Amino acid sequence: MTPQEFIHKNVTAELIRIGYDQNAAMTGADMALDHYRRCSQASRKGKIFDDCLYYAKQWAGKQKSKQK
Repeated sequence: MTPQEFIHKNVTAELIRIGYDQNAAMTGADMALDHYRRCSQASRKGKIFDDCLYYAKQWAGKQKSKQK
């Protein structure tokens, strides 16, 4: 599994676990992967996944499709 596959799979799973629908989770994971490809380093050592998850949550939150 490549780092990109790991990020996409786990970000999607985390967003669904939090309560976002499948579409918002997939879009958020795509944005997290885009952030991973653009950034040169994490905000803190060893925290690139956390940074990607943060951007995915921000994007999914804008979708306003959190399940109730």
